Amino acid sequence: MITVDEHDDEVRRPLGITLLAGLYLFFFILSASTFGHPFPFFGHIHTGFAAKALVLADSLVCLYLFLGVYKRQLLTWYFLIAYNLFEIANTIFNLSFISTAELEQLVGERVDQEALVINNVAAALAILLLTQYIYRHRSLFTNRQKYLF
Repeated sequence: MITVDEHDDEVRRPLGITLLAGLYLFFFILSASTFGHPFPFFGHIHTGFAAKALVLADSLVCLYLFLGVYKRQLLTWYFLIAYNLFEIANTIFNLSFISTAELEQLVGERVDQEALVINNVAAALAILLLTQYIYRHRSLFTNRQKYLF
């Protein structure tokens, strides 16, 4: 027979999973808030319909990742690692192939190249550390169902 305390321990979600779910909910909100703005993707800055489609796709992926982490789905564990590595690669491509002049023309004001590089590298390193955390905590993803619903 399960007592109340034992049942609470079985249902209780680890703090790391709760924080990770919150982070990907934040990423979803952040991604959705860029709808209608230019979107840098693998070395090109997309505008118009292409940018909206890319933002929509990115928002849906972040929503899926939030729900998958919240439900502790094992398939999401793989998807998290792949998505994070994809984001790091996208950042590297954007830094390599999008010129400061192109950004300045789009923004309409001067862009500090050094600050841009430092901020993007710092974000990529943060995502890399996050990916390392996710990789090491595979055991927290206990839901082996293929579908979220």
